[in-house]
Amino acid sequence: MPLALLALAIGAFGIGTTEFVIMGLLPQVGADLGVSVPTAGFLVTGYALGVMIGAPIMTVLGTRISRKNMLMLLMGLFILGNVISAVAPAFAVMLIGRVVASLAHGAFFGIGSVVAAELVAPEKKAGAISMMFTGLTVANVVGVPLGTYVGQNAGWRVTFLLVAALGVLGLAGVAKLVPDLPKPEGVRLRHEVAAFRSTQVILAMAMTVLGFGGVFAAITYIAPMMTEVSGFAGSSVTWLMVVFGLGMVAGNLIGGRFADRKLMPMLYTALGGLALVLLLFTFLASGKAASVVAVFLIGALGFATVPPLQKRVLDHAHGAPTLASAANIGAFNLGNALSAWLGGLVISAGLGYTAPNAVGAVLAAAALVLAVISHRLELRSTRTAEASAPENLDPAAATGHRAAHAAASDHGAAPAAAGAVRS
Repeated sequence: MPLALLALAIGAFGIGTTEFVIMGLLPQVGADLGVSVPTAGFLVTGYALGVMIGAPIMTVLGTRISRKNMLMLLMGLFILGNVISAVAPAFAVMLIGRVVASLAHGAFFGIGSVVAAELVAPEKKAGAISMMFTGLTVANVVGVPLGTYVGQNAGWRVTFLLVAALGVLGLAGVAKLVPDLPKPEGVRLRHEVAAFRSTQVILAMAMTVLGFGGVFAAITYIAPMMTEVSGFAGSSVTWLMVVFGLGMVAGNLIGGRFADRKLMPMLYTALGGLALVLLLFTFLASGKAASVVAVFLIGALGFATVPPLQKRVLDHAHGAPTLASAANIGAFNLGNALSAWLGGLVISAGLGYTAPNAVGAVLAAAALVLAVISHRLELRSTRTAEASAPENLDPAAATGHRAAHAAASDHGAAPAAAGAVRS
């Protein structure tokens, strides 16, 4: 794998750390800025909304510059947002800093996925994408626990300054290691938008929302579930999240490896396994050993879907994948927000802290159904294309087809069509 993927992974590590570390620092931030913990929770919501909104906007703004320069600008925006958060004198300023940092999130992963895929051979694309996302998963194993520890002992402002320093390291890595890939010829904004007309792109994004929604339906409420149902001490939640992060790392690497070989079987296995584990977790959460295994498997199976789904979006975006790729990152955050809301509803309805697991199982199962539909549509399209190929026509029709094609080529129809794509 190219060394440039290391620079992308470092940037992903910083972004993953700043996204999740705030969850363990809400009491400290709230107390320092004079707001309640629920009000401080808007720092999480604001970040998620910023990712969803910022992903397409920042990608569109970056269509006229090289992808390397856009990645550098995004890391600069990330650094600025975390510095604002670190020095914020009031909650409103802190919220602004979080939103500024979030604007870089979706576009960085979207554009970074495209760059990672272009750096390797076609049969290694999913593996390259998973290498970049390894930075995000490792952040949950190392960055978030370490950032939480630093914030609780040295102050939360120090944590955000350290995250900004990670951004500086990522910026330097992109500047030094990522090649200045040429912009694709003829790709315009309307081509990027046209990618959303693809049924397969829309289905992949819907699978992203539902599949990752299944993960975060359970993980959002992991603290009360583990302490109130499983019987763990409150201090155990930190290392349980490390277990979840280790699962994410393993699943991401396995998903990238096997998606390059058998993408849809990998997706079926991950989504089906995720639905089953979440369903079993609904009934087995009272056991400590079973809970630890389930938390690991939820992370592993959930993140095993990331490389194949991201690659599927790239494959079906028809030469203009950047906006669709970034929008798919926004879909992850939409899934997070949707599942957290649904999980809160079933808890508020008195169904208990394990009820979000059942919600997650339903969401993952729905994603599996969409995967089956998507694959069948793809196979049908392939069969139709093969049936209409010249070599599969009767001799007279094949001769007529070849003659028509030759006539079209002689009259410049094929070049004109190519020019239309570039315009």
